Amino acid sequence: MKTVFTTGEAAKICKVSQQTIIRCFDSGQLKGFRVPGSRFRRIPRDVLYKFMKDNGIPTDALESGKRKALVVDDDQDLVDLMTDVLESDGRFEVRAVNNGFDAGMMVKEYRPDVIVLDVMLPDINGKEVCQRVRSDSTLDDVKIICISGMVEADKIDELKASGANDFLQKPFEMETVLQRVCKLLDLSLNAG
Repeated sequence: MKTVFTTGEAAKICKVSQQTIIRCFDSGQLKGFRVPGSRFRRIPRDVLYKFMKDNGIPTDALESGKRKALVVDDDQDLVDLMTDVLESDGRFEVRAVNNGFDAGMMVKEYRPDVIVLDVMLPDINGKEVCQRVRSDSTLDDVKIICISGMVEADKIDELKASGANDFLQKPFEMETVLQRVCKLLDLSLNAG
């Protein structure tokens, strides 16, 4: 478990911009220390925890240390498979919904680090979900991986233009999902 965080890591945990953390640090609201001989700021875990409590920021991200993944797909078998792969990695807490409406609600409430999003949902398409997530600046750090059986390159470009970070063509290996998620979240792949 990490005991000291960079301003970038603290920002991710608190779901705020790195600039906000730096401002709080420089103004003395958030205590910490500078790395000797550099301008890098470091924030001890207990200090960050108190800061989050004092400011009404949910501390579950700090407590669990797990990244939050939201799987959105109307194919329950696929949802179960992806959930199993991510949870068995040990670094993810996973929630799943099977339509765009629930996805929109869940994103606001759960604030995932990454969304694995089926493009063809029964109610609204994945592109719309991407646009909604991207229109909320508090969700800027959320990574979105779109998945679909469609292959048209222009559609993939449209999804990326709407805010998707990555695209996976169905069918795919479950390991590939894990690899892409880890890459987007700067996590190393667990060996074995």
